[in-house]
Amino acid sequence: MDLQEQNSLLYARAGFGIRLEDFKNPRPVKEVVESLFPTAVPGQLQLISDEEWAEYNPKTLKVTMTDEVARKEKEREFRRRTGDMNLLWMEAMVRTSFPLVEKTAMFWHGHFATRVDNPYFDQLLLNEIRRNALGNFGDLLKAVSKSSAMLQFLNNQQNKKSHPNENFAREVMELFTLGRGHYTEDDVKEAARAFTGWGYDENGAFIFREKQHDATDKKFLGKTGNFDGDDILNIILKQKQTSIFITQKIYRYFVSDEKIDDRRVNALAKNFYDSNYDIGGLLRDIFTSKWFYNDDVAGAKIKSPVELLVSYQRMIPMSFKNPNVWINLQRVLGQYLFNPPNVAGWPGGKDWIDSSSLVIRMRLPEAFFASKELDLNAKEIEPEMMKGMTKKNVMPGQAAQTFRVGKLDSVDWSGYVAFWKNYKREEVRAALADYLLPMSLDEARLKQVEGFADNDNDEQYIKSMTILLMELPEYQLS
Repeated sequence: MDLQEQNSLLYARAGFGIRLEDFKNPRPVKEVVESLFPTAVPGQLQLISDEEWAEYNPKTLKVTMTDEVARKEKEREFRRRTGDMNLLWMEAMVRTSFPLVEKTAMFWHGHFATRVDNPYFDQLLLNEIRRNALGNFGDLLKAVSKSSAMLQFLNNQQNKKSHPNENFAREVMELFTLGRGHYTEDDVKEAARAFTGWGYDENGAFIFREKQHDATDKKFLGKTGNFDGDDILNIILKQKQTSIFITQKIYRYFVSDEKIDDRRVNALAKNFYDSNYDIGGLLRDIFTSKWFYNDDVAGAKIKSPVELLVSYQRMIPMSFKNPNVWINLQRVLGQYLFNPPNVAGWPGGKDWIDSSSLVIRMRLPEAFFASKELDLNAKEIEPEMMKGMTKKNVMPGQAAQTFRVGKLDSVDWSGYVAFWKNYKREEVRAALADYLLPMSLDEARLKQVEGFADNDNDEQYIKSMTILLMELPEYQLS
């Protein structure tokens, strides 16, 4: 790979694609890597203020609203703001100067998957994840474990010494740290006893309910003592298997969906463990490794739906009259933020693609940038997510079979087109392909694509070639 190709791969994996100015002026890899790390803790994303939550929380509503029907509608109104939280985070991904923060936060969002139907709790957890995304894994693990979203989702609010609940204890080992096969059922039972009393108050703050805690000795992963939840997490962090498990998942997310090189992973995991779980250090090791820039790494990942949708907006600014279209597209494509399919999160890789979603993905550029409306299969969309869509061809007495994404409010091609006009006409074709695709197209195929381009003038040529290249299957890869 030449330097420009290395930069393109790095920006694709550590963010949501390379920007035009970075494509034009490639820099040494180590310099780019360091520029990806913010110099300060990311600012919080705040949709719901503490005062607004105080108005909406169930305890308050039971006092202020005696009409049960009105109260339930108020609660539903609040829950629908999960969509607003989704859009707020997506906007942060589009606008950020440090895409590695949001890209890594998206990884942890899937790793520590929760679905609680409470946008305020979602907001609290997301900000903890973003704050610790590139920091220390032990700090992140403890912050997430004590979050109201996680404690609610995995029922630890009901974990009491008189009746231990094993849900959180099991998942913290199976999905968050060690992986299946590296603990016993007795370890699950003992850990559950240690986590008794962990809960949250009405404002979502962590509380330790001492009277509900089992303060007797437990035997966990070969150690015995009067352990509490923090002790259990510390013991887990002492296990080298934790560093291996996390490194394997991070490798799949940032390097390759399918091909896992155990030698590389073990070397990375050793450094990760020796650094006391420095997440930023692990990512630096990956992005500065010579093997990361091997030809077999480029194109080894399928873009997730959110990654794909964000990349379009970072490349060419656009907006819908009704921004809920972005949520509808997330739902149809299979990755609706704050609503993972289960506690294991989204499987990723080839699971992002099926015959239906691939057709939609390949039609999106034309819908976005050529003002063509896009019909979506209604069976993929849950009723509450249909805001902003219009019915089409609905026969009397029949349910709608398709829904149509509305037209864009605006698309700003100006900066994009101006950039490419600086290239000679005979150079644009290959340069656009290098910019948009993770691997080179042979000359014959590139000419075939060009055959469908609009040659009326330079602007139309640039626009049409961009759309045609983005409609290729290769654009789905990074």
